[in-house]
Amino acid sequence: MSQLAFTAQELAARLGGVLHDCPPDRSLTEVKPLEEAGALAVSFLANPRYHRKALASEAGLILVDAKAELEGKPRLVMENPYWGFAQVVGWLFPEPEPAPWSHHPIHATAKLGAGVRVAPGATVGARAVIGDRTVIHPGVHIGDDCEVGEGCELFSGVVLYRRTRLGDRVRIHANSVIGSDGYGYATVNGRHEKIPQAGYVVLADDVEVGACVTVDRGVIGPTVIGRGTKVDNLCQIAHNVEIGEHCLIVSQVGISGSTTLGDHVTLAGKVGTAGHIHIGSRSIVSGNSMVAKDVPEGSFLSGYLARPHRQWMECQAALNRLPGLIRRLGRLAKEG
Repeated sequence: MSQLAFTAQELAARLGGVLHDCPPDRSLTEVKPLEEAGALAVSFLANPRYHRKALASEAGLILVDAKAELEGKPRLVMENPYWGFAQVVGWLFPEPEPAPWSHHPIHATAKLGAGVRVAPGATVGARAVIGDRTVIHPGVHIGDDCEVGEGCELFSGVVLYRRTRLGDRVRIHANSVIGSDGYGYATVNGRHEKIPQAGYVVLADDVEVGACVTVDRGVIGPTVIGRGTKVDNLCQIAHNVEIGEHCLIVSQVGISGSTTLGDHVTLAGKVGTAGHIHIGSRSIVSGNSMVAKDVPEGSFLSGYLARPHRQWMECQAALNRLPGLIRRLGRLAKEG
């Protein structure tokens, strides 16, 4: 929850929208997805596929366009609800100013546990907390308000952006970046306007992250990698992704924003996923595959061949008909 607050009428004035079914003096202090929003939260509906979620939402205010049919729901009708929501995120959670720079590599307000080893050239930011026996190699930067558990090891060149949280016994290899901005933009009048990234990253106990991995912080709330999960080199994990426990994420995997993985999922090398999908527990996706929709638990998936989209769609449709055609040919052969 933000320390700031706006009334519904203040947001309507700032965004140039019209309130419906909402008290103008309603106080709003947070931003949430439709399914998580409560009476103090602002949410938005920009895609008709989420209309049912909007109808069931308990949000204090939903930003919508003129086409949305949400009679009885507290809503603010405006031209571009996605961009409106992005602006509200920035107003409620403005980017904090970094703590004043110091020539001392460890900020005076940082707290280091017993037996922590910080190599020359590493820096620790304001209010950071480092657990016992953690080893920080040369060239590591730990940002303001980070929390690092006990027995962790961060190799050279690792960067933890502000508010990143590591559990115990986490290992992060060289030149990985945890907590950088997610890739989020709204198109407004032909320009790509940046969506503020107000979240953070959580790596649970016993997570290991390979070299040159990027894990983006959430737009709101966390990006999460669950206990015991192992991430190979050169992977990209986007904003608000949630990876379950004891998963294996192999080299060059790319997981798009807001995708969730259950426990014990394996994504083999160069797997890509669409955003906003779920891959069920104990599923395996073989190398070079592209996952575009939800996956049930215990699945084993393969396949992706890049070619012109229309041709690929036609090939997929033909491929789906092949089993039936083969069965028909078998019956005809027996009859003949």
